[in-house]
Amino acid sequence: MPSDFPLSPRLLKGALLVYESQSPGPPPKVIVFQYNPDQLSRSLATRAAPREPSNVGGAREDVLRVLGPPVETMNLSVELDAADQLEEPQQNQATVENGLHPALATLELLLYPPTARVREVERLLAQEGQVQICPADLPLTLLVWGKSRVVPILLTSFSVTEQAFDQALNPIQARVDLGVRVLTYMEFQPASVGHDAYLSYQHQKETLAGQYQPGGPESDISGLLPF
Repeated sequence: MPSDFPLSPRLLKGALLVYESQSPGPPPKVIVFQYNPDQLSRSLATRAAPREPSNVGGAREDVLRVLGPPVETMNLSVELDAADQLEEPQQNQATVENGLHPALATLELLLYPPTARVREVERLLAQEGQVQICPADLPLTLLVWGKSRVVPILLTSFSVTEQAFDQALNPIQARVDLGVRVLTYMEFQPASVGHDAYLSYQHQKETLAGQYQPGGPESDISGLLPF
């Protein structure tokens, strides 16, 4: 159906890019938001080095020193609705049979180690009787929220409210609340996808800050300085 507003700008959708590993390899899985969240809240906390309270001189020297970029967290809500897919059942058989389960499972698996890793550990345990279990790697996820915000994240919380169901009790409307922590270059090996993505993210911030223009006469503010 043609748009009623042909001159309106094309809306860019937010998305998650999911990489199987942190090393360059196969193209990522792209999870496009069906509807962009209405809001995205962010919080930044300074990553300062711990200070010895009795070392007054050192505290003066270290007050502006940090260990790295701030710890940044984000919260956003993703709305899912199967209505459009159910209107065209021939083209969306998976949605007809399972509702939003595939979409929800795709998001939830960002928190799970792969079953292949679990089975491998069980196989080694059965063969050798004991095995050193190493932590499993989660997939590397990038949040894409416009050209100025493509950033590696770790999903820290996941809450879903399933709001409507079909006859087979498959969810067909849902809201997913996501809490994420931004991963910096400090959490990655050099020359990895996440490392390079974060450096590009911070460089973009620096570029945008360089374009900032004060909203009023700078001389009025400068005249208030006591020196």
